[in-house]
Amino acid sequence: MANILVTGGAGFIGGNFVHYWNAQHPDDDVVVLDALTYAGNRSTIADAPRAELIEGDIRDQELVEKLLRERDIATIVHFAAESHVDRSITGPDAFIDTNILGTNALLKAARAVWLAGDGIEHRFHHISTDEVFGSLGTEDPAFSETTPYAPNSPYSASKAASDHLVRAYHHTYGLEVTTSNCSNNYGPYQYPEKLIPLFLLNALSGKSLPIYGDGMNVRDWLHVEDHCRGIEACLERGVPGETYNIGGGAELPNLTVIDRVCAEVDLAFEEIDGLADRYPDAPAAKGGKSDSLKTFVTDRAGHDRRYAIDETKARGELGYAAQHSFEDGLRQTLRWYLGHEDWWRPLLERA
Repeated sequence: MANILVTGGAGFIGGNFVHYWNAQHPDDDVVVLDALTYAGNRSTIADAPRAELIEGDIRDQELVEKLLRERDIATIVHFAAESHVDRSITGPDAFIDTNILGTNALLKAARAVWLAGDGIEHRFHHISTDEVFGSLGTEDPAFSETTPYAPNSPYSASKAASDHLVRAYHHTYGLEVTTSNCSNNYGPYQYPEKLIPLFLLNALSGKSLPIYGDGMNVRDWLHVEDHCRGIEACLERGVPGETYNIGGGAELPNLTVIDRVCAEVDLAFEEIDGLADRYPDAPAAKGGKSDSLKTFVTDRAGHDRRYAIDETKARGELGYAAQHSFEDGLRQTLRWYLGHEDWWRPLLERA
């Protein structure tokens, strides 16, 4: 895997993977293909030592084939996707275009290059989500790799379709693929439309913290570095044609996560000198509590009640295990945002 193509590598999870791969495999060259839509950011990987950013669309099959041939690439790690559920509800077309048609174009390019003639040793790793499995009841067992698909949003439906395409290219054409279904990621470089960075930055600016419904929707939280570690295990030890669930082992209601974000923000104001001067509109800057900003809003359409990941297969076959507790990972994440205003401030101004 000396040369590797990472699609969506200027985004949140992809960007973290680029940094992780550079650190763990310092002799490997990483080619990043990213369309640099609103969630893509050059600065996320600007200091990655062996990463080359190519601005382009994964739907451009000719471009992908050219990169695979000219850069002698035999590994693709496919992150590129539209991923925000709320955006998929108001504008599903972009999710169909990128997540389904884009994945199909990548698969066609890989097949054309890797399976031509005698073929070459290769791997196409596809990043999916636990949302393709639908919603769990309170007492239901966690999602396993054999859980039937039941997507409930345009986003999860588009990811489910892309998963099926990846599977089909393996069984029909012999493309060597693996797929991983992950739970909710958090960590550095996450675009501030997602829960943890959104609520952190709102707490710093004194804006409301809007909580859908009763706030008791449950998610499993996965630190992005653990996710990268799981993907690495899939690439190195995963069996072609197999899927693997990657979770963080932290199944929590949204309201609990929000309360912990608020508590960590308040603690940071107690421990870090100068924060009150930098963020004077934060309740914590005036001796108040961040949780005073909480407000409950109408629930999201089709809002899945609970997700949970059973990662038994990944533990047993790949040796995967999350290394970050939610408490330590959340504190590390919030302190990262406090120390990297130069990364997120331009995103808010552009939005």
